[in-house]
Amino acid sequence: MTNKSKMRLDTTPAGGLSELELHQIVGYQLAQAAITTDRVFSKQVGVPIGMRRVEYTLLMLIRENPGCSAARLARALAVTAPNITALVARLEESGWVVREQNATDRRSQHLHISAKGAKITADTTKLLVEGEREALVGLSAGERAILIELLHKVATGRPT
Repeated sequence: MTNKSKMRLDTTPAGGLSELELHQIVGYQLAQAAITTDRVFSKQVGVPIGMRRVEYTLLMLIRENPGCSAARLARALAVTAPNITALVARLEESGWVVREQNATDRRSQHLHISAKGAKITADTTKLLVEGEREALVGLSAGERAILIELLHKVATGRPT
């Protein structure tokens, strides 16, 4: 029997604290799981590249939605417009994103991924997928797919 199989279901994954009543709280379980995925991100992308998770997310959304606006990104991520503006400016300074003036509304800009941004997102996504696969080795491919589907349902159920 391995250490992981001996782990009690009513204690924290680290520290051995009782969490019997917390075990049923989805937000708590999400926070505990985020510790694992945050470590993967930090090891694979954050430390070696100096990219933050929100920056990676923005790059991926811009890559998958060419020409989107900062306002749409702010809405999608529940982030304030000034924060998105600052984040996009950092992505632009890094050479990962290009802003294009909207021809019909001079106040608005369309965002596009640059060639450098496309390469960095492809490379980092590959690293993250592999890192998460290793970190979540206790889940079968089917369980991982179900987890992703359920988390997506939780996310899409939020008020807009």
